[in-house]
Amino acid sequence: MQRPAQAQGPAIFQGADLQLGEELIKQHRCAQCHAEKVGGDGSAIYRPLGVISNAGLLRGMVEQCNSTLNFQMFPEEVTAVAAVLNRDHYHFND
Repeated sequence: MQRPAQAQGPAIFQGADLQLGEELIKQHRCAQCHAEKVGGDGSAIYRPLGVISNAGLLRGMVEQCNSTLNFQMFPEEVTAVAAVLNRDHYHFND
């Protein structure tokens, strides 16, 4: 039986289910919302200067989206989404 991919890197993301994070990003249409906010493909929203400088702040930003948009994600789901964003855009290591 194949185990789902789990995040490496910062301790806050250890064991996060990356496949779940990817599915939640698609389900909640994060890229579309980001594109509406910043234009283009939405990727300009990542790493705004001085806003998100570590893994904890990244997870906090995902929690803010979760709360503001009433996604009702569980803490482990928020962590999974943040871990995918870290893997794909932020690359925090500690």
